Amino acid sequence: MRGGVRGFVIFLLCLTLGVASIAAVNSVSEMMTSGIEREGRTILGGDMRFGLNGREASEAEKSFLARFGTLAETANLRSMARLPDGTNQTLSEVKAVDGQYPLYGAAQTDPAAPLGDLLAERNGRFGAVAAPEFFDRLGIEPGATVLLGGIEVELRGRLTREPDVLSDGFIFAPRLLISGEALRASGLIQPGSLVEYDYKLRFTDPALDPAGVEAQAKADFPQAGWSIRDAREAAPSLQRSIDRFSQFLTLVGLTALIVGGVGIANAVSAYLDGKRTVIATFKSLGSGGGFVVWIYLIQIGLLASLGILAGLVLGALAPFAAAGFLEAYIPVSTHPSVYPGALLLATAFGYLTAFAFAILPLGRTRDIAATALFRSNEGPGALRTRLSYALAAGALALGIAGLAFVMAGDKRIASVFLVATAVAFVVLRLVSVAIRTLAARLPRVRSTPLRLAIGNIHRPGALTHSVVLSLGLGLTLLVTLATIDNALRREIGTSIAARAPNFFFVDIQSAEIDPFRGRIAELAPGSSLDAVPMLRGRIVKLNGTDVSQLQVPPEGAWVLRGDRGVTYAAAPPENTTVTQGQWWAADYAGEPLVSFSAKEGGELGLKLGDTISVNVLGREITARIANFRAVEWESMSINFVMVFSPNTFAGAPHAWLATLQMPNATGEGERAVLRGISNSFPAVTTVRVKDALDAVNALVAQLALAIRAAAAVALVSSVLVLSGALAAGNRTRVHDAVVLKTLGATRGTLIRAYVTEYMTLGAATALFAIGAGALAAWYVLARVMRLPFAFDGGVALGVLAAALVLTVGFGLAGTWRVLGQKAAPVLREL
Repeated sequence: MRGGVRGFVIFLLCLTLGVASIAAVNSVSEMMTSGIEREGRTILGGDMRFGLNGREASEAEKSFLARFGTLAETANLRSMARLPDGTNQTLSEVKAVDGQYPLYGAAQTDPAAPLGDLLAERNGRFGAVAAPEFFDRLGIEPGATVLLGGIEVELRGRLTREPDVLSDGFIFAPRLLISGEALRASGLIQPGSLVEYDYKLRFTDPALDPAGVEAQAKADFPQAGWSIRDAREAAPSLQRSIDRFSQFLTLVGLTALIVGGVGIANAVSAYLDGKRTVIATFKSLGSGGGFVVWIYLIQIGLLASLGILAGLVLGALAPFAAAGFLEAYIPVSTHPSVYPGALLLATAFGYLTAFAFAILPLGRTRDIAATALFRSNEGPGALRTRLSYALAAGALALGIAGLAFVMAGDKRIASVFLVATAVAFVVLRLVSVAIRTLAARLPRVRSTPLRLAIGNIHRPGALTHSVVLSLGLGLTLLVTLATIDNALRREIGTSIAARAPNFFFVDIQSAEIDPFRGRIAELAPGSSLDAVPMLRGRIVKLNGTDVSQLQVPPEGAWVLRGDRGVTYAAAPPENTTVTQGQWWAADYAGEPLVSFSAKEGGELGLKLGDTISVNVLGREITARIANFRAVEWESMSINFVMVFSPNTFAGAPHAWLATLQMPNATGEGERAVLRGISNSFPAVTTVRVKDALDAVNALVAQLALAIRAAAAVALVSSVLVLSGALAAGNRTRVHDAVVLKTLGATRGTLIRAYVTEYMTLGAATALFAIGAGALAAWYVLARVMRLPFAFDGGVALGVLAAALVLTVGFGLAGTWRVLGQKAAPVLREL
């Protein structure tokens, strides 16, 4: 150790990078999670939140809730806001609040003023505040007026901070905040309107148990259809996203650490090879193999501690560096700190990886005799490993896999990752063996540089295995992520845009559906309008069992979360095919029946004849599954998970949902439809699909940035391992170069030989990475995301170029120094 860490730089960098990435990801995740928990009441808007879709709470229900403390009422819906002259309009997320809002936190506005004053009615006109984006879309400033439904509202300020915005889920359009009185006066609330009413409680008694309140609410109002949350789950969708993304980035960080493990093995092998005379001296003086192993095992443990400590420092600093950036996108006070759990996890992964990859070269050192060490020029890597050391390495590898599996939130994804990593190591080993075998069997060529290059690929101690393994893993991950990213962008930006309708229309009243069709025919002749009735309902029971008591696979759980759009139909909808069971007759009048999406039904374990209970408008309806149907969600036409027989909702108030397809539509044509419908039917919500796709593209771009950063970490690990492998082979290269130069080889001949060798290895590795990465991307896209897969030639060429530049560049950087060695000192040591 007094000799310094020369020879272990790659070892330390690989450990530091891998440990730092795992520690940073989990520390930032814990920071965000603790921030959500700490501000749970502010994010939720109360100690408890009771949500109802499509209906207001009854007076009895409100009186029940008011018994526990202060009650605040809000209503959320989407609606069009229009300029008074009808020249411009925008979709907005309307939120109506009462005088108690907010119960926790504060709404910040510009100019700063009490919220009640800004929203109050003055001179027959209600006030409003809106998000800055609202003003940008309409090109107006505070003080302007807009039409909302059937009233004019005066915009009296910008809404700069909304304390409970995270608990409202995904906000698609800019916020427009008004009073409850203004919403009632606007005429936007009609039978069947898609509006969510939230009743937020601030407990009089802080010690009150939310679970007890929830149980009593369900017991006293079993048909209410409450969606109940307390401050412990203030923003469940955000928390799920954080957990999933954290798991994904942790697995990518673990990939970087495992790739770095190859560099650890190379560094240990090269170091022990350089210590041949020292080990020989130990053994000549009578020390056993175990004594030698323990010496270097302790040294490697100490060096590993240095690398892990450096990684932990970087990981611990990550929350402090990321806090300001995250607060700009997620309105949660982060309060960064040091998170021992995240650091402990990274430490465990670091030590397990270091020893798992170091134990094999250490084990080979044990059985080398002193005479072999003094005479051999091949080093310890030429011997077989004892079974006990191989078993120890296997046990450590299982420890890494077990820890990754236990810490994963989604066990299925963790299992796929672990299996894929193991298969990648085996396949890359086979690829390197195949390359060496092929090189050995090639016929003798006349070109001296080419003959030397081929010999370097298959000779004992060749770099083939190290280069293929280190570069192959990183490039495979890069190809996989780049292909998935390109496919998502292509699907959203091109394929979906080409298939999608131009507009979605929501909240069309039953009495207005015929006039609406007529107005569309005037505004967009030759277009295609598809309209269906729609209600909102939440699945509350499957086969009589409350869904909260069911263990549901993660891939199907989304169906049971929150409210779903439901419809009824006498005939199967377009773009669907009945796969099991029979559709009901057009005049069916028996027990309620439902058609369920086959894919989602299979994920929930449903079968024909099972029952589903859905709460719609405060009424629980139980229907029997009559058939399953294959739904083409990618068609972007109107589709539902559940389609009921028409008699199920006989007499229930509902609105209509419609889509408009405009062949060869121009931007001006779309704007004309938008203006015409907004002015003629102010209560109808119009969603321009292009705007929705732009919002999704922006979100995907942000996610892709994080994914590319994670992939870059793994690629940097591969580069470090590659440089270490090439450096470790330089000792042998020195002897080869000196002997060849002594026999008459020129520097140019040797350079051409090495360039040919490096290009061959780089190209072979890149070809494997392209194939393996494309296969992995196909699995994710076709089997997990259910998206079409297309091979991207640009990605392939980029990976091929990167492989050649890296191998040739790093190879020549080390080789240039080798070629400059003087012959005499080297020849004396042979």
